[in-house]
Amino acid sequence: MTFHTGRRAFMLTGTAALAGLAVPMPAFAVTPAAARSMVDGLVAEVNQVIASGVSEGAMYRRFEQIFDRYADVSTIALYTLGSDARRTSQQQRQRFVAAFRTYIARKYGSRFREFIGGQIIVRDARTVNNYVEVETTAMLRGEDPFRVDFHVSDRSGRNAFFNIIIEGVNMLLSERTEIGAMLDRRGGNIDALISDLN
Repeated sequence: MTFHTGRRAFMLTGTAALAGLAVPMPAFAVTPAAARSMVDGLVAEVNQVIASGVSEGAMYRRFEQIFDRYADVSTIALYTLGSDARRTSQQQRQRFVAAFRTYIARKYGSRFREFIGGQIIVRDARTVNNYVEVETTAMLRGEDPFRVDFHVSDRSGRNAFFNIIIEGVNMLLSERTEIGAMLDRRGGNIDALISDLN
């Protein structure tokens, strides 16, 4: 499985974006084997897009589709809003989730192009509390190998990841900090935030 980007650039992006978080998770049926298989599929699809040579716009659209297939988008998006999610209407929540999906696909898609020639290897999968942690190692050209963990559950009714940990950096908490700062800069205006994420 081959990936593409510099470790430092990816870490900077990951720190600002998607692990050992305290998201309440219900009893689950996902097994370590199923979670590992899901992450294998995710990595394979990302590698396909990177190697396809499509335009940047097309690449982002395909990453958005992959994010939809493999991530629990609603859980991730609403978690990043924190307590502000409670003051949103159902329509605002739906619009925010849709805008967040586009935002995160652009954000990470812009880094994935740099991963060409690297490799991500799935090492292990284990049950941790209410979810399965899938441990992988990213090996990029000119960089020391580093650990990337995917946290997988079936909270959404299907097996999906709800967080990524990059060398101990929690994507969900980092993205929550960034979205919170963006909202503060807009005076707490959810609609303005949604518009800018789009």
